[in-house]
Amino acid sequence: MAGDRDGGEWEAWMVAAQAGDQRAYDRLLRAILPFLRAVVRRRIAHAAEAEDAVQDALLTLHQLRASYEPGRPLRPWLAAIAERRAVDRLRRHGRRQGRETPIDEFGETLAAPMANEGEARVAAAELRAAVADLPPAQRTALALAKLQDLPLAEASARSGMSVGALKVATHRAVKALRKRLGAEE
Repeated sequence: MAGDRDGGEWEAWMVAAQAGDQRAYDRLLRAILPFLRAVVRRRIAHAAEAEDAVQDALLTLHQLRASYEPGRPLRPWLAAIAERRAVDRLRRHGRRQGRETPIDEFGETLAAPMANEGEARVAAAELRAAVADLPPAQRTALALAKLQDLPLAEASARSGMSVGALKVATHRAVKALRKRLGAEE
């Protein structure tokens, strides 16, 4: 069986490492690395993500090494740590995938620094025109609450609107701008 190959060396090295033997700890880490990689690769196919999970497992092992109980098999304890770090990494990746878009999908239209300047000028002119077309209350709310980034109480005092009315006007202004500029479906 795979668990018997180390003949108890791993456990002996762990006990010595707990006692402060750096050489035993180094030997243990080098010996368990292929095992940790195998455990993690069963869960994570992407090589770089798997290696990150292995590194997470090694850090966890380092932090928890004092909690290992001598006399107990080390392999299941290590497998549990590696499994949990792999699952943590998969969860993190899943959450991140829902919020992020890889930037390599988007590129510059032209690489020259001034090449996209014309597009930016057109977009700025469109935005200015869209803001100018807003009703006065929305334009004022947008200018104070978003552009000047004033606290609501101060923006309310300057505009003469209540805080609630200011929030509503700001929300409506942003929604109108998004709709006009095509940022809202």
